[in-house]
Amino acid sequence: MSRMLIAPIIAFLARLRFPVLFGVMAVLFVLNFFIPDVLPFVDEILLGLVAALLGSWKKRRNPGPRHL
Repeated sequence: MSRMLIAPIIAFLARLRFPVLFGVMAVLFVLNFFIPDVLPFVDEILLGLVAALLGSWKKRRNPGPRHL
């Protein structure tokens, strides 16, 4: 059962260009909900947007042969 949950996550992380950076941003996003701040939800929104940006930033496909 746990393989069915972990395998898609590992496959998703393998396609990312910076999987460790995505993980760090996702952890910071979750931890930020438990730390009180002066302006509510501003930093959560920014961290969420950065995590979404890093999550959508995939590796580039191998380009085909270049023609002159």
